[in-house]
Amino acid sequence: MKRAFFKALVKLNKWVLPSLYKKDPMKLSTFQKAILGFRYWALTNALK
Repeated sequence: MKRAFFKALVKLNKWVLPSLYKKDPMKLSTFQKAILGFRYWALTNALK
């Protein structure tokens, strides 16, 4: 159940949140770092 929720959340993130994979993490704003962290957190939980 938990894994299915996070897989759906990852798919939603792909559609809603911007992709930041080609940007340097040190040059991101605080808001962009929060988005990056949230996407990472959701992905790691979906893979567990």
